[in-house]
Amino acid sequence: MSRKDSKGMFANVLVGLGQEAASAAPLATSASPHLLKVAAGVRQLQERGELADKLLQGADHIIELDVDAVLPSHIRDRFDGAYDADRLQDLLQSMREHGQTTPGMVRPFGGEGGKFQIVFGRRRLAAAKLLGVKFRAIVRDLSDEQAIVIQGEENANRDDLSFIEKCVFAFGQEEAGFKREVICASLATGKSHISEMLQIAKTFPQTVLAVIGFAPQTGRRRWAQLAERWGANPDAAKVAERVLAEPAVQSLSSDDRFAAVLSAVSMAKVPSVASPDRVQEVVSKGMTLAVVNYAKTGTKLTFTKAVPDDFVNYLLRRIEGLHEDYLGESQKARRNQTK
Repeated sequence: MSRKDSKGMFANVLVGLGQEAASAAPLATSASPHLLKVAAGVRQLQERGELADKLLQGADHIIELDVDAVLPSHIRDRFDGAYDADRLQDLLQSMREHGQTTPGMVRPFGGEGGKFQIVFGRRRLAAAKLLGVKFRAIVRDLSDEQAIVIQGEENANRDDLSFIEKCVFAFGQEEAGFKREVICASLATGKSHISEMLQIAKTFPQTVLAVIGFAPQTGRRRWAQLAERWGANPDAAKVAERVLAEPAVQSLSSDDRFAAVLSAVSMAKVPSVASPDRVQEVVSKGMTLAVVNYAKTGTKLTFTKAVPDDFVNYLLRRIEGLHEDYLGESQKARRNQTK
């Protein structure tokens, strides 16, 4: 159904309800309390016309705004660099050729005449700024809660926010005083998931997260892994800052910077209170593959759940050859020592 048809249908429904309510007024003594309440509500809507105006007029009320008149949201949902030209190449090309085909949404910004605040369409707004053109947008009068939920819905529909960006978005809402229900609605997830995301966001200094970046290929499991290692390492912040300050690490991608931090933080030896046995982790590209337990009863290698069975089978097929290589190198080393 087109928007025009849906508008007409909605208007007809309002008119029909109003007529039914008006005709039912003489029978108010026999009508149920629920129907009386509905009828009163419809009459109030007809008298004021507020809801019809917002739904019918606002749906197609698109204006062109100077980009400088549109202010950013007060809740951050993306990391620095998300709106740089190199990240918007496809959108820039499309808007050069066809213009802004899909409008964004803004709301009037209280206290500043002629100013608006972006609700959704941040990438289109950034592209309009880079192209030096006006920004096409629907204007809606929204509450803070409504605006933040719509902002989150846009990101959910585009499905390109990384996991850590979602965590930071949730944390920003909590700091701004939004209720947990609003945060859940903005990210379309449950309270338990939101609690985990908030805990992860609170674990790391914002300066560290800013340097690591949005890490698009790094999901919940690995961020939770880093948070766990971070909590077990009292020097985690210093280790991370030192690693991220290295020029070679700074030139890496965001995901590789994350892996470098995870690897560095994981290398710290944390003493075990429960057992005097030595424990060592086998880490590759920031992911823990296995845990080695050196005990008096024998050494045990335990693979983590992240390791697929195919890799284990691959290792088993090669383990005999690896052992033969080890024996050969050991014999060669002994011969060199006797010379």
